[in-house]
Formats: sequence, C-alpha cells, structure tokens
Amino acid sequence: MRYGMKQGWLGLAVAICVLPAAGCSRGEADAPDGQSVPEDVNVRVVNVEVTPVVQTRFTGFIRVTGEVEALNDVTISAEEAGRVSSFLVRKGQWVGSGDPIAKLEDDFLAAQVEEARAAAQLAEEEWLRQRQLWEQDSIGTELLYLQRKYQAEIAAARLAQLESRLARTVIRSPVAGIFDDNYLEVGEMALPGQAVVRVVSTNRVKVTAGVPERYARSVQRGDSAVVTFDIFPGRDFIGRVNFVGTSVDQSSRTFPIEILLNNPEGMMKPAMVANIRVEREQLEDIISVPQQVVLRSADGYKVFVVENEGGVDVAKARDVTLGPASGNQVVVERGLNVGDLLVTLGQQLVDQDSRVRVINRDELSSSEGMN
Repeated sequence: MRYGMKQGWLGLAVAICVLPAAGCSRGEADAPDGQSVPEDVNVRVVNVEVTPVVQTRFTGFIRVTGEVEALNDVTISAEEAGRVSSFLVRKGQWVGSGDPIAKLEDDFLAAQVEEARAAAQLAEEEWLRQRQLWEQDSIGTELLYLQRKYQAEIAAARLAQLESRLARTVIRSPVAGIFDDNYLEVGEMALPGQAVVRVVSTNRVKVTAGVPERYARSVQRGDSAVVTFDIFPGRDFIGRVNFVGTSVDQSSRTFPIEILLNNPEGMMKPAMVANIRVEREQLEDIISVPQQVVLRSADGYKVFVVENEGGVDVAKARDVTLGPASGNQVVVERGLNVGDLLVTLGQQLVDQDSRVRVINRDELSSSEGMN
C-alpha cells in the first residue's frame, strides 16, 4: 500500500513538471532542477513562402476538346458511265479549282457528238434555205418554214447535250486542294454517282468541338480561341469561332462550334485531336490567386495570409468568395486586399495563429526596392 502511494505521487510530480514546459509559447518556465527553459523552445514554427496580393487582369476560357477537319473535303463522283482510262495528276499533287484529275473512256460519246454535229449542220442549212425561199420568193408554206426552223433548233440542242456529256467524261476538281485519294483504278468501270477521287484542301482548316450547354450564353461567333496540340508542345494556333450551333445535342448535352485556322505549313491534318480554349470573359483590376493556395473549409473556402503581431509573424485564415477560374488561376471576389501577404507555399501545414517564418522575405524586399 505504501509503495503504491509513492508511485502515484511520483507520477503526479512528473506531470506537474512536464505540463508547464509543453504549454509554454512565450517566456521562460521553471524546470524541476530550478534551471530556466529558453524562450519559445516548444513553439512550432512553419517555413512558408508568401506573395503580395496585387490587382491584375483576368481572362477566362472555356476548355474543350475538338477535332481537325479540312475546310474543303470533297469526294468527286462520276457523272457519266465509262471505264477509267487514266489519271491526269499524281496522288498527293496540288490541283486548282477546275483542273482535270481523271479521264473516262469517251469513244462512244465522241462518235455520238460527231453524228449530232453533222445533223445539226444539215438542219441549219435546210432552215436557212427554207427561210430564204419563204421570205424572199414566198415559195413553200409557213408550216414547212416553221418545221425547218424547229428541226434546226432541236438538232443544235441535241449537239449541245452530247457535247456536255462528253465534257463530263473528264473529272475535274471543284475546289483547290490536294488530290488525296482515288477510289477506282484504271480500267475499272465508273457509274454515274460513284465516287472516283477525293480532293482535300488544308490551307485552311476548321476545328470542330462540342461545348457544354451551360456555356450557351458565353460563346458567340467571332470569339477569340486558342488551339493547341499535344504533338506540337509550346505551339499556339490563334483563330476565331466561325460557327455556333443553334441546337443542343440531346445525348451529349453540347452544342457544336467551328473555329477557322490558317494552316499554310500543313501541320494540322484532318482527324487530329485539338485542345481548345475559347475566350469567355475579360476582367480588369481584380485579384486572382493560384488555385492550389485555396483550401476547402466547413463554410466554403479559405486562404492563409501572414500578419505581424508584436514583431512575430503568424498565419491568419481568410474566408474567401471565389469567382471564375481559368487554368491554374481563380478570381477572389471577397476576402483578400491588395498588399496582403498570401501564403503560396506551406499553406497545408499552418493553422490559425500558427507561428511562421517567411523564407522568401529577402526576395520580397528586393522586389519592393526595385519598384
């Protein structure tokens, strides 16, 4: 019993000696041997980096993923029946608008044209002679006069029709671009409406994408857009929204947009995946901070700033109201003031009134001196 009482008193004595030392944040505490404990020996100090809050300009973007399409991607079909006799340009070669690409066999049509030309010439001669007889000598009848006239017109129309069909045996490009593909080989039969060649124009391209419907009021024709590609790191392509869809796709809940881009070097190719940033809004003289410095709290969001209290730097939590975000930046509408020292590194390690040490204070002093 006596031994147990001694053990209990010993534990209490140890607790009394330890508690003052653990609870001290300033001043000196007496140790059991009568010696003093150095000031702040048990205070936790967190190293942080800070950035002065300034007003800046903020540009918000809508980020979507799109796909490159050729501005003109034309599949040209045969208008007449016939075997492919030859291709007049090589695949991959540039062709101008109206240039011939392929030729169909035309022997039968060419013979019909010659026959129709001869018939038209005969009908024209008969009409001219009948007109002379009727108008000058009153020979013949008016009915015969009209028959010769209309026969000449019918023969001329037939000749023009056959000549047009003969011209269509030459397959021409309706646009300027690259002869990209042929769907028939020499000697194969082409039927009217059957695809023969493909011409793609990539000097200018369009990037198509679907924008979530919640941004329907934010995107308009003419808005600036920045397009990037993972395979071209660091390269930005600047364009404008040329088309905004009027309806929302029911399955994806997006509406389509198109962005026109110049492509003189041919770097962008159809079907490439593009990263698109459409300019949404521009705000002047606002406060924006990196998103990683914003912490979620029970009541919303907060950030930490550094304040000096009695010569000691401490962390103070500020409840903030956030606005639009873009990339790594988010607008702070309320909660921060210009000049506040915002904790940008170490914010996860501090609490309200935590002692801190600003490790980039020399940099801040240097920059203030330069300003």
